[in-house]
Amino acid sequence: MRHRVNGKLFGRTSNQRKALLRGIVSSLLEHQRIETTLGKAKEARKIAEKIVTLGIRGDLHAKRLALSYVPNRAVVSKLFNGIAERFKGRNGGYLRIVKTRNRVKDGAEMAVLEFIDYEEIKKPKEKKKVKVKEKEEVK
Repeated sequence: MRHRVNGKLFGRTSNQRKALLRGIVSSLLEHQRIETTLGKAKEARKIAEKIVTLGIRGDLHAKRLALSYVPNRAVVSKLFNGIAERFKGRNGGYLRIVKTRNRVKDGAEMAVLEFIDYEEIKKPKEKKKVKVKEKEEVK
């Protein structure tokens, strides 16, 4: 029976599981969007939402708590200066999970984990301007 069992174990020890989720969360904060398996995305969303809430708080203690989980100073400064500013008036639900495909090798369900405003901040690709050279006619 699975009474009162929280979270997924992913067939790993607790240290390996913690390192896996730390890596996923730091990649998510750095790149704003990642693709991973559905189970890992669900577990990483729980942690990432708590860390974004720390970013919104913005005090010194919140920074130290965020650094204890995501040990990359550049990513944490990006969280407190950029990401948290976008979600100031929001009480939660900063991330979305979109199911994408089944992986070819093992058939695992894949999903994209992204911030809810990712489409708005994504930089549209600029079309290259083709310069048309006018040929000069020789008279």
